[in-house]
Amino acid sequence: TIGFFVCGLHVVFIITHLPTYLADAGISLEVSSWALALIGLFNIVGAFICGWLGGITSKKNVLATVYLLRGIAIAIFILMPITPVSVLIFGATMGLLWLGTIPLTSGLIVVFFGPKHLSMLYGVVFFSHQIGSFIGAWLGGVWYDIFGNYEVMWWLNVGFSLFAFVINWLIREPAPTTPALAATN
Repeated sequence: TIGFFVCGLHVVFIITHLPTYLADAGISLEVSSWALALIGLFNIVGAFICGWLGGITSKKNVLATVYLLRGIAIAIFILMPITPVSVLIFGATMGLLWLGTIPLTSGLIVVFFGPKHLSMLYGVVFFSHQIGSFIGAWLGGVWYDIFGNYEVMWWLNVGFSLFAFVINWLIREPAPTTPALAATN
């Protein structure tokens, strides 16, 4: 649930504030829109890969790795010069890591609690995502209005990535069980 808060913070901060950040860096709105489009396009691939990996290996380790890679990608992006090429690479990279958290998080809910109450439990977890989304959009705007830049907000996103990495890595995921074979008559 806490990790999904971080997911919401990341995705809505980036979607809401990336175009302004890029405009301040002299990047055209056309490149900004392509970056957002690449996030959407690569998200398809990333979500599929994360779901597949979660089906063959530890869901919590894959989920923790996604958060770690997000933090690394954001740190590299803000440390490197902002160019149209770096923006497009960042968009594609973030797309690969965008919503791959969904199959892994919902998969962990099933691992711990079974499928019977998945919709209710995932709703609680998703509510946390929405709170993180609100804070990412709101705090980014407040920070920008007060200080005229996003530097601390980007580093806050990196810090939250590392936090989400640690808390997901520390999850004690039960060992997979082999489903019982159906009795035949």
